[in-house]
Amino acid sequence: MTPKNTLKTLGPTELRIVARLTYEKKTIVTVGDLDQLFKLSPEDRKQVVFRLKKKNILMPIKRGAYIFSPLESGPEGTGVDELLIPPLFFPKKNYYVGYSTMFNYYGFTEQLFQTVYVLNPSLRMERIICGISYKFVRIPGSRMYGFEIIKIKNADVNVSSKERTLIDLLYFNKPVGGMMRAVEIFTKIISSKQCDIKKVVEYASRFPNIATRKRIGLILDKIGTPEDTLKPLIKSVKKTAISSLHGTRKGTLNKRWMVIVGPLAND
Repeated sequence: MTPKNTLKTLGPTELRIVARLTYEKKTIVTVGDLDQLFKLSPEDRKQVVFRLKKKNILMPIKRGAYIFSPLESGPEGTGVDELLIPPLFFPKKNYYVGYSTMFNYYGFTEQLFQTVYVLNPSLRMERIICGISYKFVRIPGSRMYGFEIIKIKNADVNVSSKERTLIDLLYFNKPVGGMMRAVEIFTKIISSKQCDIKKVVEYASRFPNIATRKRIGLILDKIGTPEDTLKPLIKSVKKTAISSLHGTRKGTLNKRWMVIVGPLAND
């Protein structure tokens, strides 16, 4: 917590930095920002950052990046949009915010989830940053597609598109209560035409997990998706081995999707 008398304990350089960052309405501050705005030697900058961190005016996100909490924010500090944090870890923009974070964002569920999922091809870790739980999930490059850019306070943030989020919903279904609930949500969104069905098929056809592709094919078939629309997805499973989606080899073989259809209602 920032003490009430923090203002009196700031030195001239610290006061100047705080005043300028407040004027600039900075929420996130990097070492590059400090070097651009203030003419400090590396050693002086290091000392100033150290002192401001001790007073909770700068709160570390990662090495060289901080959340700036102006004095007028009070003892609780300033809030920060959780989606502004991930881009700081990926200067090459090779990431996207997805999974349950986006389930709620697109209104697939009213559940509020405590963890922000950041999918990327290189980094695997879990971290609490300024009170927010982040999970960085490393995925193969073949799954790095189907995201788009949204603007958050003039910053670009990569997030999964609605269509890609639907694919991930069936693959990562535990947060919404399991596969049956995920299928219900998926079916509702598709049936009510709240997304681009051709993009859903395109993204599903590229998804490396074969079981997910087949399950999506069965669902789309069941709700009467036109044959021409389904062609890329049908082709993607044509030469795959026969599989089961419900853990048993009992049932009827669906030759189109190369899957044994069992007793579960949505298989």
